[in-house]
Amino acid sequence: MPAKTLPFDRTLIDRIAADHPTPFVIYHEDGIRKRARDLNAAFAWNEGFQQYFAVKATPNPHIVAMLAEEGSGADCSSVAELITCRRLGITGHDVMFTSNNTTLEEFEIANDLGAIINLDTPHHIEQLQQLDHLPEMVSFRFNPGPERQGNVIIGDPKEAKFGCTREQIFEGYAKCAEIGITRFGLHAMVVSNELNVDALLQTAEMLFDLAIQIHERTGVKVECINLGGGIGVAYRPEQSEIDLQAFGSGVQSLYESKLVPAGLAPVRLMMENGRAMTGPYGFLISKVINQKSSYKNYVGVDACMSNLMRPGMYGAYHHISVLGKTSEPESQLVDVVGSLCENNDKFAIDRHLPETEVGDIVVIHDAGAHGHSMGFQYNGRLRSAELIFNDAGEFRQIRRAETFDDYFATVDFSSVPVLART
Repeated sequence: MPAKTLPFDRTLIDRIAADHPTPFVIYHEDGIRKRARDLNAAFAWNEGFQQYFAVKATPNPHIVAMLAEEGSGADCSSVAELITCRRLGITGHDVMFTSNNTTLEEFEIANDLGAIINLDTPHHIEQLQQLDHLPEMVSFRFNPGPERQGNVIIGDPKEAKFGCTREQIFEGYAKCAEIGITRFGLHAMVVSNELNVDALLQTAEMLFDLAIQIHERTGVKVECINLGGGIGVAYRPEQSEIDLQAFGSGVQSLYESKLVPAGLAPVRLMMENGRAMTGPYGFLISKVINQKSSYKNYVGVDACMSNLMRPGMYGAYHHISVLGKTSEPESQLVDVVGSLCENNDKFAIDRHLPETEVGDIVVIHDAGAHGHSMGFQYNGRLRSAELIFNDAGEFRQIRRAETFDDYFATVDFSSVPVLART
């Protein structure tokens, strides 16, 4: 198995671990900033292009603020994410609130921020009419159903709970125009973690064609089109990162061949990538604490599925390096496991690694998105610290590790009957 490179060495990890015991997550600031700049450069031809960071991927305010410094907006889908934006001063059309089984109260908070309201169904228009004032801009999320195929993460579009049918899209825009909304966007998210440029271009082509049909059917002219996220991560060493320039150029060709002749240009393009912005630049650092041989060989680490649930949830591959041993032969066939009382608490199954011993530092790659954010406290496992470092070797903590006081903070022990309380 080819190796994946690391942007740090054992010296940095030892310095961090002196005050921050494993497990912890570290993010590479320079890598994240470069990815944001590269995506912006790929779409520099489109005036007003903006990447909206999918906050759910890595909802640490330090990360969200750092990407905002690089021009990113925020794609939100919950109240906590909206509050994060409010506390950071990210407001107005720098926020897109993508509705999903949404309450009136959630719409109120998003609308108070001045966010673009991205509706999951025309049924929500009735809720918009109950707000103190109508949103300045409304978008609809399109679900193409049998017209498109998703992938292992998104699944079959017609089975997805997200988005509107084509006829509902026409109905929604017409109704919004009827009640007085005058500014509109359009959105779809069909694939996730996609490394094939053609699949991403299919979404752009689909949305451009739909924008033309919306104008023809309803008279509504969309002024911004959100191409969704979906740019993937090369989780496996043999995979290649997506060519952002090729993707941007391909979208430009579609824009000029479809929207311009239809008289709909200029249209501001948007994306809502989360995984692609932070995923490759986050690393879960763990320590080997046990080794076991039974029917298989096991390497037990002090991280577990509550630190990174993707492998256990749907068998996702994350590369694993043993720090200081990346050039040694991978002579050991093992399962790398955590300590949860669940058999799917595994980071790797039948993985070839160098010979390990207790105390070795294990690095789980590409853990910068949908890792810490999806953590949980089953078995009383506490969420780890998050840190960020740069190429100058500087690092800082951006979220402390949880304590048992945090774990029990919401329980009123004074009302719990016990035989003896100490």
